[in-house]
Amino acid sequence: MFMNFFKNNLANAFTLGNLFSGTIGVINLIEGRYDITAICIVISLVLDFFDGFIARALKSNSNLGAQLDSLADMVTFGVLPGIAMYKMLEPFGNLLFGFNLPFELKYFGLLITLFSCLRLAIFNIDEDQKYYFKGLNTPSNTILIFGIYILTTPYFPFDNYTFYKSSSAILILITIFSSWLLISPIKMIAMKFKSMKWQDNIPKIVLVLGAILILIIFKFYGIPLIILYYILVSLIFQKSLK
Repeated sequence: MFMNFFKNNLANAFTLGNLFSGTIGVINLIEGRYDITAICIVISLVLDFFDGFIARALKSNSNLGAQLDSLADMVTFGVLPGIAMYKMLEPFGNLLFGFNLPFELKYFGLLITLFSCLRLAIFNIDEDQKYYFKGLNTPSNTILIFGIYILTTPYFPFDNYTFYKSSSAILILITIFSSWLLISPIKMIAMKFKSMKWQDNIPKIVLVLGAILILIIFKFYGIPLIILYYILVSLIFQKSLK
């Protein structure tokens, strides 16, 4: 009896671990400890990957697990990137293109949270997204937004530091682009294997090798570039994703 309980709930425990780590990440992001937030995101990414892997391996997939997964992702990969953009827009107050808006721009960053929620709801009812994603998945979007955010912190003072903070319009455009990507019809590569044939996995191989190369060349600065590369590779292989 205990073994059945363990088997049926191990994946759920990983999902709750994702939620726990993501919540800690949000708290530390608000408090300005982005290094701890970065660690929490990595932990959540690992747990998010393995909860599905474990559920499939143990054949313990359930409706409960599916709901838990989306609810956990909503915090880690929905609330967290929205707060990151909120903090990036915070210094600009309510000024946009020289005009004083009736609200502070920082709240505009929470669009990412709203569209993350919408994306997760669409994913839950879309039966086509088994071996590919339709629209940018929330973990990738979180990496993109937090990758941009962390490059604006004192840990990474580089020559183009002012690029990210010199114009609120740039950040708002990134917010709109990010929100659109989440619910876009673009097919995105998923690291789910329909078969082990080399020909069927060329997009994944190209993606992984390119991502490794970007990290080697650009190191931490390449984190948001990897997501842009992911989008590009997915666009190139659109017809083969099914």
